[in-house]
Amino acid sequence: MDKSNEPQRDAVLLIDTQAGGRSHLSQDGYVEGAPELVAEIAASSATIDLGDKKRAYRRNGIQEYFVWQVFEQRIDWFYLEAGEYINLHPDAAGVIQSQVFPGLWLDQSALLAGDMQQVLTVLQAGVNSIEHQAFVQQLAQAVQSDG
Repeated sequence: MDKSNEPQRDAVLLIDTQAGGRSHLSQDGYVEGAPELVAEIAASSATIDLGDKKRAYRRNGIQEYFVWQVFEQRIDWFYLEAGEYINLHPDAAGVIQSQVFPGLWLDQSALLAGDMQQVLTVLQAGVNSIEHQAFVQQLAQAVQSDG
């Protein structure tokens, strides 16, 4: 991301550079640039993930940052707004909705309870949403106009 750090991420989501994304996979399979979303699963590393890594991700413009603190049974999902991370909170149904990836929905309570069937049901509902379909169409149009 920058010359002062190379954090090891647990997972990333990125938008293809042809569709307006800011990162890409190098020929040897490494992410170069700032992916749109970074996810961390933190057990003993929660202090690092919510401290040094969070500052590095903010500094490098990672638009969303998700930390699942396993021992604390807590999920923090941050969205970059005006150079600062703000917490995304679940809606009345307990679902957090990505601001960068419309249709990426996470049932926080189900994940923390280990109810993966419910997590997948909510995720599928997000993928089937009108917002997600519009997002996919927007990305496809960007790729077509770039190519």
